[in-house]
Amino acid sequence: MMNASKLALDKNRRMIVISDIHGNLQLLQKLLDKIAYTPEDYLFINGDMCEKGADSLGVIDFLTSLTAQLERVYVTKGNCDILINYVFNEVEGIKNYMKKQPNSILNEMLKKQDKSLADFHSLKDLSKFYRTHYKNEIDWLEALPIAYETEHFIIIHAGIEDIPNWQSTTIENALSMPAFYEKGHRADKTVIVGHWPVVNYTTQSICSNNPLIDLDKRIIAIDGGNQIKREGQLNALVVDGEQISFTFVDELQEMAMIQQSHQDTTARVGTVTYPNYELEIIKEEPFFTHCKNIELGITQWVKNEFITRNNNQLISNNDISTTFLSVQQGEIIKVINNDCSGYTLIKNDNGEIGWIPKQCLYS
Repeated sequence: MMNASKLALDKNRRMIVISDIHGNLQLLQKLLDKIAYTPEDYLFINGDMCEKGADSLGVIDFLTSLTAQLERVYVTKGNCDILINYVFNEVEGIKNYMKKQPNSILNEMLKKQDKSLADFHSLKDLSKFYRTHYKNEIDWLEALPIAYETEHFIIIHAGIEDIPNWQSTTIENALSMPAFYEKGHRADKTVIVGHWPVVNYTTQSICSNNPLIDLDKRIIAIDGGNQIKREGQLNALVVDGEQISFTFVDELQEMAMIQQSHQDTTARVGTVTYPNYELEIIKEEPFFTHCKNIELGITQWVKNEFITRNNNQLISNNDISTTFLSVQQGEIIKVINNDCSGYTLIKNDNGEIGWIPKQCLYS
């Protein structure tokens, strides 16, 4: 049975939940500033502090200091926070992971001591190095609970199993369960999770990295694809009394003002996301192609530049929005891709991601 810690919270204080920081300390601090976080709030960090970003050790240092200084900060572990166990368990495959993933806490630890993977003859030697130089960080991560339970919420990184006693969920599923929202659960509380990028659930709805808040299904998913998707974001779920809202920050830099309003009349929405890339062409048009998504059995309008042939298979060569947006003159948007013909991919202030005609950006 997993170690789920029970908490009694003061209903008059805000509860803030953030997950999947993935080694991006600057974005975390930017988000805390944006939501005007104070020590009077409850702050939950729901796993995956590490990996993919460039400063996992910085995130851990910041959060260990925060938890030591403040009494209302709670941290759970995620699957990306315990990768070092593969070293300790002498799983050879971790070497290939470290070679392919330079932005790993395992490589950060080596670099800080002027070492590299090539300096170690065995995983046993590497284990000794980590325990010698980073015992405090390792012990802190290992001691983190799997979940927190409050009066109304279960806060856990990936999800709980659809069983009568959710506390019997395996640790593997608690930390690594894919697509929890599609599975459901039997607990009598709302489960707040990260782990699985929310955009993966938008294959037939408006493309977005915003939290998915489904109180009927008693699931809130908040992984904004930070450090995984170019247009990804770091989300903060805010529970203030009876009100549930969210705020996000991202790393998109290019801003633009809409010069010409555009009202979309196509009602085309959706997203192509990994691994559902295989396509079958239904109808080609100058800028977009109407395709059948083979794995999902649905149709989507895919930007022509993102369709390629691979071993006699037509595929989308990346995750891509298939949503078309309306915009108003004077609106400020973020530009994601302006290199395609006819249309520009944007992100609006609501976090919606989609295509608009290029002329909208020019007077």
